[in-house]
Amino acid sequence: MRVLFDSLRGQLVLLIVLALVVAQAVSLWLFVDERSQAVRTALWFEVAGRAANVALLLEEAPEDLHSAILTAADSPLVRFALSETPVVAQDDRAVGGAVEARVRGLMGGIPGREVRVKLNVVDQSIPPPMAGAGPEMVQMHMAMMQGQLSAIEMQLAIALADGPWLNVVTRYERPPLQWPVASILSFVTTAAIILVTVCWFLLTRLTGPLLRVSRAAEKLGRGEDVSPLPAHGPAEVRDLTQTFNRMQDRLTRFVSDRTRLLAALGHDLRSPLTALRVRAEMVDEQETREALVSSIEEMREMVDATLAFARGVATSEPYEPVDLQQFLERLRTDMLDGFELVPSAPVQVRLRPQALRRALRNILDNAVRYGGGARVSYGQEDDHAVIRIRDEGPGIPEPELDQVFEPFFRLEKSRSRETGGSGLGLSIARTLLRAHGGDVRLSNHPEGGLLAEVTLPLHPRPQPNEGD
Repeated sequence: MRVLFDSLRGQLVLLIVLALVVAQAVSLWLFVDERSQAVRTALWFEVAGRAANVALLLEEAPEDLHSAILTAADSPLVRFALSETPVVAQDDRAVGGAVEARVRGLMGGIPGREVRVKLNVVDQSIPPPMAGAGPEMVQMHMAMMQGQLSAIEMQLAIALADGPWLNVVTRYERPPLQWPVASILSFVTTAAIILVTVCWFLLTRLTGPLLRVSRAAEKLGRGEDVSPLPAHGPAEVRDLTQTFNRMQDRLTRFVSDRTRLLAALGHDLRSPLTALRVRAEMVDEQETREALVSSIEEMREMVDATLAFARGVATSEPYEPVDLQQFLERLRTDMLDGFELVPSAPVQVRLRPQALRRALRNILDNAVRYGGGARVSYGQEDDHAVIRIRDEGPGIPEPELDQVFEPFFRLEKSRSRETGGSGLGLSIARTLLRAHGGDVRLSNHPEGGLLAEVTLPLHPRPQPNEGD
């Protein structure tokens, strides 16, 4: 699960789903609030209509019937009463304008008639039922309020034609939030499944080509032959793929041209050196002749090493999975001066056998020749394999640990030309190892001797099909 959400596709899908959930939650909250407002408005208008009708009836009926009319109009939540003073001292037009307009309209719009409206929030606890409510109504009222609802009270005062005021008091509880859990869950689940499926398909078209470019770049860095990638996906991804194909073609041609130039240069220098050697042998003075021959031989060895270096770089050899222990055992058998191999757990690497054999042989030859022997161990660390080659020699001065990898660089002491070598062995080894996607690093061991640590990429596991 962690790997899934660590990918670009997983993170985008998660972000979209979270955005959907938040948007739906906000929409539901707004819908509930609008529903509550619509319910309150409908109730207020219904009370306004009843109040207007009662007021008209009271104005037209005899005074002895007023009490009966008010009793008949009363309900548990709406109370009517006649009084010389209005229940609303001052009209609250900011919130009661619509109710007042409705009352005036139902009563014929008589000019000068005074209508006052006021709204109050009673409290946050359950308000007591109004007087006159029966036990069943009280019980129903308490059950509906669910023990946690507050009330809104509307006070309405209508001036009658004969002088008194019709006072109307009604109280409505705030409608409880209705959350249809089953409907919400089914909607969210269905929407999430559809959205994730569509996003997964669309993002596959984006991340699939990106993964192919990433793997092709890794192979190109190891010197493998990579076929041009097909351009699929959005326009930006297609442009990236085509740019990678062009870059790969340019790099391949650049390396090939430089390698051929180096090989041609080394080959063409052989003829002049041979001619110089012949002319040097004709020098009569022995000391001068020996000096010239020595210099020419040194140049010839450098040319041969250069040609060997060019051939090693230009060699095209397929990669294959190899068991590292078996590979090292075969290398020890092939070398005349063997080395001590410390067995370990099996490690699978992906390499070009001949090229790696040459790189390790160069390092091992130096360890055997200058360090008095080599002890080789191997293992796996994180996402790569490590081969450690330790000798028992004097080591190398710290400032020169990295310089020994430069072409034709030679140490002046035990690793000088008098003991052999052209200065290209370690340079060739590092070039071949880096072409594998690995590297080599030298350090002086705390207990003496030189330690060479060779890193190599592990054999990759099969990748899932990412589609286009």
